[in-house]
Amino acid sequence: MLLRFTKMHGLGNDFVVIESITQSLRVDAQLIRLLSDRHRGVGCDQVLLIEPPADPEVDFRYRIFNQDGSEVGACGNGARCIAKFIRDKRLCAKRRVQVETLGGRLTLDLGRSNVFAVTMGIPRLEPAEIPFEAPSRAAVYTLDAGGNTCSIGAVSMGNPHAVLLVEDVAEAPAVTLGPLIERHPRFTEGANVGFMQVLGRSEINLRVWERGVGETEACGSGACAAVVSGRLRGLLDERVRVNLRGGYLQIEWQGEGHPLLMSGPATTVFEGQIAL
Repeated sequence: MLLRFTKMHGLGNDFVVIESITQSLRVDAQLIRLLSDRHRGVGCDQVLLIEPPADPEVDFRYRIFNQDGSEVGACGNGARCIAKFIRDKRLCAKRRVQVETLGGRLTLDLGRSNVFAVTMGIPRLEPAEIPFEAPSRAAVYTLDAGGNTCSIGAVSMGNPHAVLLVEDVAEAPAVTLGPLIERHPRFTEGANVGFMQVLGRSEINLRVWERGVGETEACGSGACAAVVSGRLRGLLDERVRVNLRGGYLQIEWQGEGHPLLMSGPATTVFEGQIAL
């Protein structure tokens, strides 16, 4: 069969986007690894799938698969690409749509330009909900990883995140310490690892080592988790510019009990077909 897809990216975090509304598709780990392979497939950080919803109260089901074939609960850059895809393909006449994910429900603003806003939901901070092994909730936890004693924030944005403060993201040990924390036994489902440099109360620099992928150009849920962690530590204001390798995002969070709002661009690279 020929499978239609769209190659997209959000600040360089790239995706293969597939809709299984007008075409049938059986997804398994082997297919995801093939599509993600940059030498033998299309190549991407994640594969995104749009399906009819299981919940009649939402518009679409949005599924996210890492390069290794694992399905995960959240991807903020992917959500903006999904918003653009839905608008460009005219899959829905609404200006705001609800999508269900493994990590919960998201609201996508389809916008009228190339900037898309996503309501990312309320962050989960209790250790059992992240999940992260700790006797009680704290703004900062101590973690031993490969002989390094780290101070981290732990947040779930539908997927688990560890956030470390660094003096300079350019010098941060993302490629060495990132994998150690990603697979740390206290993060029982693994973790995305953010290295955050605070420039001021309304701006940070960020690098993210993503679970099941490695370091990426940008991570939307990681940007949200970093702002949550920075706010809980008393370092950041409600509206923060997050500078990533691929560009920047605007994140807004009023505080506990409130959802985060993420705004940023989404880009279509090309349309294609691949023989399966």
